[in-house]
Amino acid sequence: MADANAGRVAGALASLEREKATGLLRVGADGAFHVDRGAVTLAESRHAPGPGDLPDGPDPELAALLVMFDAACLLLASRAEPEFTEGPPGGGPRRVTVATLVHEQRRRRALLDAAWPDGSVDVAPVVPVRRVTRQRVILTGLQAEILLNADGRRTPPQLARELGRTVFACLLAVRGLAAASLLRIGPPDGFGAAPAREAPAAPVRDAPAAPVRDDVPAGWAPADWAPADHDLLVRLHAALVELR
Repeated sequence: MADANAGRVAGALASLEREKATGLLRVGADGAFHVDRGAVTLAESRHAPGPGDLPDGPDPELAALLVMFDAACLLLASRAEPEFTEGPPGGGPRRVTVATLVHEQRRRRALLDAAWPDGSVDVAPVVPVRRVTRQRVILTGLQAEILLNADGRRTPPQLARELGRTVFACLLAVRGLAAASLLRIGPPDGFGAAPAREAPAAPVRDAPAAPVRDDVPAGWAPADWAPADHDLLVRLHAALVELR
């Protein structure tokens, strides 16, 4: 999730926000943002589950927000060139500022890097190790689901759709598995590449729960961006914690 990429897509959204534009911002073939008078009303990514893919919960609106932010964070990190087309408003009644999306994207990246700094596991097939060298391993429910359903071919985003989970929750779980030396890192045997290597042993540690704050560092966003929605971020963070 490189800053340069996030800055390009976020910059395009910020321009639309300032212009109060309405239409569709496509991010290559990865997906699109629906924009209504400058506010993001929906984000869709081909790499993220849709609203109907998550397990049913007591709050459908919260599930829709989780899906929206899941897609938005992936699109903000895309290397594709954003292209805007004016048109009628799409999406739903929710209205999210660019600063809110970028704040959440950076918070998630920090959590992922704290769990395991090598982002290659985010896009590689999940391959459990054949032998566990640790005497004692503690897994979250989602980590256990991932290990049970890993077939050596599906990546974390693909498993997320299969398990009805958000991509971020699966990425965080997979990085934790890598840190615990429970995954093989690299192309698996039998797929036309060199044998995978086991992840080097690393201390198992819980990623710190980064606080949701309004006092972001200077230069984090232009002064003319609409501010981040603190209440929405707090609600979203609480929902993500429950999904782990």
